[in-house]
Amino acid sequence: MENKIFKKKFNDIAKSYGFESMFGGWFKETSECIFVVDLMKSNFGNYYQLNIKVFVNGVFGRFYTKNKDLVKREIGDIFIGEPREFKTALDLEILMDVKEREQKLQSLFKDFLVPFSEKTLTKHGINELSEQGEIDLLLPVKEELEKLKISIGSKRLI
Repeated sequence: MENKIFKKKFNDIAKSYGFESMFGGWFKETSECIFVVDLMKSNFGNYYQLNIKVFVNGVFGRFYTKNKDLVKREIGDIFIGEPREFKTALDLEILMDVKEREQKLQSLFKDFLVPFSEKTLTKHGINELSEQGEIDLLLPVKEELEKLKISIGSKRLI
């Protein structure tokens, strides 16, 4: 599959799941958090990696609006890549027909990106993911969330 076709498919699928395309990335937003996904083309082969970032409003006194820096420069309060089981969907060196790749991309969104974004768009959801060991928060981020009256490791909320 050509890169141009791949990126169009990815964009179409992202939009179908409610992501907004801006500044070369895809966004979901609540008053509490901004979730950003962008595709990063490898310099070592014909494959992509996902940069998945969450920006939490109020952490370190910052409040965010959607902008180019959130896609290209900032790392976010939470930063992860795609899970291993979805890497083949993003690797154009692996030969597969267009329908199969499209199904793998659909699965990436349906089974991972959508549920993960829904959880990380709230401070409560971030707290749950941290408690369950699904994400590791850096200590300064944990401390900042605690300052916002969210105790990581408890159910106390703002």
